[in-house]
Amino acid sequence: MANTETLQPLKELQIFSWKGIQMKTFHITWITFFFCFFGWFGIAPLMPVVREQLHLSKEQIGNIIIASVSATIFARLLIGKLCDSIGPRLSYTTLLLLGAFPVMLIGLSNSYESFLVFRFIIGIIGASFVITQFHTSMMFAPNIIGTANAVSGGWGNLGGGVTNLVMPLIASAFVVLGYSSDADSWRYAMVVPGVILLIMAFVYYKYTKDTPAGNYADIERGPKAEKAKGSFATAMKDRRTWVLALAYAACFGIEITVDNVAAIFFVDNFNATLIVAGALAAIFGFMNIFARALGGIVSDKVGKVYGLKGKGILLGSFLVLEGIAITFFAQAGTLTVAIICMLVFALFLKMANGSTYSIVPFINKKAIGSVSGIVGAGGNLGAMLAGFLFKSKSLTYADAFLYIGIAVAVIGLVVTVTPFHKETVKSNSLNVELQPA
Repeated sequence: MANTETLQPLKELQIFSWKGIQMKTFHITWITFFFCFFGWFGIAPLMPVVREQLHLSKEQIGNIIIASVSATIFARLLIGKLCDSIGPRLSYTTLLLLGAFPVMLIGLSNSYESFLVFRFIIGIIGASFVITQFHTSMMFAPNIIGTANAVSGGWGNLGGGVTNLVMPLIASAFVVLGYSSDADSWRYAMVVPGVILLIMAFVYYKYTKDTPAGNYADIERGPKAEKAKGSFATAMKDRRTWVLALAYAACFGIEITVDNVAAIFFVDNFNATLIVAGALAAIFGFMNIFARALGGIVSDKVGKVYGLKGKGILLGSFLVLEGIAITFFAQAGTLTVAIICMLVFALFLKMANGSTYSIVPFINKKAIGSVSGIVGAGGNLGAMLAGFLFKSKSLTYADAFLYIGIAVAVIGLVVTVTPFHKETVKSNSLNVELQPA
């Protein structure tokens, strides 16, 4: 009996344990996703320095912001399908190897055009989120999967906040040690996250498995393997998939937008120094320590009583509150008020993140990766569209945030009235038919 149990998804999240392949994979996947943010958004808090050295205009910075999330849209769609076919272990390892090199080489950029190209390519690292959520879904049972996904996603997203704080310090360290000037410090700093991604590629390949029962190559997947070919098309035909993609555009899409523009916003609007602006932007990311997990936990509890319909209403409510708080943030007249408003909208935004991916695994148990990929891509599409507001010459950053807040609140209302499946969560099994060969 004990041996059989080790091959099954866990029914509880043993947060401080590394025992068993389930918990080992859980910890490795969120830690890997955490460091992916250093590669993906490591340059964001250094943009004030890059802007000065490369003489970038507001419109060019807007294009760079858009580029940073554009490639992720396509990468997430592809990686979701790959997870369903070759498994999360090989998918993550490959992604880390491919993403590490443009991160390390972006320092070679000497023009707007070359920097834009590198920023675009680096965006593929954002697909790491889909693998993180897929792999966590494979390791935990339905009763706890929302919480597990929210914690792994939230702790991984924490990297977005830590990056804002740490990368300026790394750049400063190269200056203090005499390896570079202030103007070139960003070039040396970006080598660090690239090396870390290579290390995590090795760790992921060696110490994780695709499922509790083993890797895809070593097990018989039965009906799941037979239906994998049509899983992406099936996921696309379900309108709930697209509603969740829209919801994720309104929460995670705005999160990575803030990760991209926060440092410049605080420098330009409140005359903050590079390190202070990075620290202020990091406050937003630090909310992931608990807020995304809280959203998943609350969603799981609501789901046990009201099913997916209740989860959908809860998600919509989080988004409405997020949108309202963003509009107040946009109109903040002082730094103190801006920080308070940012904390409030960060709370509901990250809870909405967790709530979204507590629903995703129940949309189609035969196509978890495809649904996860489409929804994840929706998040980046939202960030890309928001980027057009920030590149506009006729809009200030405050104006852009105001329009975003209104849009998020409207999307929240749409999600609230969407008729999700009425069956309770208990009737939806995630015990994917994976048997030892």
